[in-house]
Amino acid sequence: MKTNAARILDELKIPYDIRGYEWSEDELDAVTVAGKIGLPPEQVFKTLVARGDRTGVVVASIPGDTELDLKVLAAVSGNKNVEMVSVKELQGLTGYVRGGVSPLGMKRAFPTFLDETAEIIDVLAVSAGQRGTQLVLAGSDLIRATGATLAALGR
Repeated sequence: MKTNAARILDELKIPYDIRGYEWSEDELDAVTVAGKIGLPPEQVFKTLVARGDRTGVVVASIPGDTELDLKVLAAVSGNKNVEMVSVKELQGLTGYVRGGVSPLGMKRAFPTFLDETAEIIDVLAVSAGQRGTQLVLAGSDLIRATGATLAALGR
């Protein structure tokens, strides 16, 4: 089944692979997903949604083995402060549930920021927009598809 994120890549004629895996509520983290799809954690990007005090909702995708540096995200997004949105708000804002948030195909286009390592990674994975499914593509293609701003977001 094609997800909205996969359809966007199709429209842009960006090559990708789909990798499915067994998921559970207790194993939604990117490091676990990386092991299940056969990629190192630094190549499986998790997508996080935050709210800035000036711009509102912003999206950040970072390597699975890092934590989001909220101060850097605030600075690059034009905010003084950002904080993570609650899990309860995720689906209403993005159309996605925890463990299935993709940087592509959200309900609305939010300012998107990718960790700068995406630029030098030949193969990375992001959620396809549903739990248990990852899109595997070139980092440069993800940058093009999302129109994201690059920054040193992970620490």
